[in-house]
Amino acid sequence: MKFFNKTISLYRLLLSIPKQLNELKKQISELKKMNYSLIELNQKLIFEYYKNDTDTINLNDKGFRVHSQFEEDGLLLFIFSKIGFSNKKGVEMCCGWGNECMLSNLILYHGFEALLFDGDENSVERARTFFNNHPNTFQHPPKVLQQWITKDNVIRIIKENGFEGEVDIFSLDVDGIDFYLMKELNVINPRVVICEVHNVIPSSLSLTIPYSDDFDYTNGKFDPEFRSVSLLGMVNLMKNKGYRLIGCHKYGFNVIFLRNNVGIKFFPEINPEQCFENAYTRERSKVWSRVAAMPWEIV
Repeated sequence: MKFFNKTISLYRLLLSIPKQLNELKKQISELKKMNYSLIELNQKLIFEYYKNDTDTINLNDKGFRVHSQFEEDGLLLFIFSKIGFSNKKGVEMCCGWGNECMLSNLILYHGFEALLFDGDENSVERARTFFNNHPNTFQHPPKVLQQWITKDNVIRIIKENGFEGEVDIFSLDVDGIDFYLMKELNVINPRVVICEVHNVIPSSLSLTIPYSDDFDYTNGKFDPEFRSVSLLGMVNLMKNKGYRLIGCHKYGFNVIFLRNNVGIKFFPEINPEQCFENAYTRERSKVWSRVAAMPWEIV
């Protein structure tokens, strides 16, 4: 009889497990919503503090991460607290899975409308799922496109999706033909540009890779460090487009430009050498000897 009772008790316990799991899922979901609300509230408080703090203009110690890979979320929040928003529109190439994406923080907690690209189909599906399921974007998620971007299709795609003209921010990180895409891009007029450069290349050299529609640094044709564009190459290009370098993240390879008619009293132009003054970049510079003889192009 004792064995029978124990068996019945165990059976009832097993039957209750799905119900308990469902209840646990509900509690986790509620906690996530509370966490999203706290993130949003904290950022609004930080934004207002920076906006009203007329003494603080140092970008270097403002970094923090919510959805950016490193500390760019905090840097961008500080910049926008000083220069304000124009239309809260942004474009990003490449966006990854959405949960780690340069524009995600602005989309989720500051109401940005965005056009996001990625060449990888799996990444695009993950990003769409992420934004479609987030309580702050499920009703109106950003446009996430699966597209291999080239200098010949980038303008058409942006026009077709209604993002030409002024945008608050443009983010570029394709680990390849970045220079050529930036040079070609004349249908948007971003106030802020954040992009990745290749800090393996010495600060005195203005170089990029030869253009190729299908360039992929992971395909084994070249050393994987043969990619992208040097900081000086990007600075020179951006100067010609009417932008100035105003800062970088702590590792020096994600750099930020402002349009010359935006925020000059808060963010003066900096010397590109400042982006090389960190331990990570000094270590990375040792790689240059390995790829110096590659067929770089002077720009």
